[in-house]
Amino acid sequence: MAKIKKNDTVKMAAGRDKGKTGKVITMFPGTNRALVQGLNMVKKHTRRTKDDQQGGIIQKESPVDVSNLMVVCQKCGKPTRVGFSLLSDGTKTRICKKCKEII
Repeated sequence: MAKIKKNDTVKMAAGRDKGKTGKVITMFPGTNRALVQGLNMVKKHTRRTKDDQQGGIIQKESPVDVSNLMVVCQKCGKPTRVGFSLLSDGTKTRICKKCKEII
């Protein structure tokens, strides 16, 4: 089970966007990276084509390593490490290490 999943709210723990929060758009489990909305923005130069009549410089998100992200707990509102717990019915769930609530 992954510690960070799609649609999680995360906070950057390291890098040039340290301290900023965003929502996970896509996970890349093979490379252990995540695409986060509004974080790790890069400029991409695009050529003018038939499909894209404008062209020019666009800003887009670039994948960031999962080790630089911390999940923000909905209950306590703080960035936290993620732990795992087994429920009474035998299913494995993610929990907040600070408030012990299910994420």
